[in-house]
Amino acid sequence: MARPTICRKVGSTPKGNYFKPQGIPLKQLKEIVISIDEFEAIRLADYEGLYQDDAAVRMNISRQTFGRIVNIARQKVACALVNGCALKIEGGNVSIESTTDGPPCQCEKPAPEPV
Repeated sequence: MARPTICRKVGSTPKGNYFKPQGIPLKQLKEIVISIDEFEAIRLADYEGLYQDDAAVRMNISRQTFGRIVNIARQKVACALVNGCALKIEGGNVSIESTTDGPPCQCEKPAPEPV
């Protein structure tokens, strides 16, 4: 029998729960589900750039568990990108602990206005 899943701390819920290729209706797409704790693992490791040890502490899990979660999440995101699938974020045994995040979408500089 498997051990019960420990409740994982999450900084916040995602701003949106669906991501899909543009121009294709959702009902025509295969859907890949990523849990909220998998989303949080990607946010901490890839967006915030934390080491696995530090990210695991923030989520109240072991480093090994964090490593498994982030690897599964990355595989799901890669599968959605490569195969043009919709990505749905939902579920998971999580406890939401709100943090003060910076403004969203700081990844790129805004595109210049057309002349």
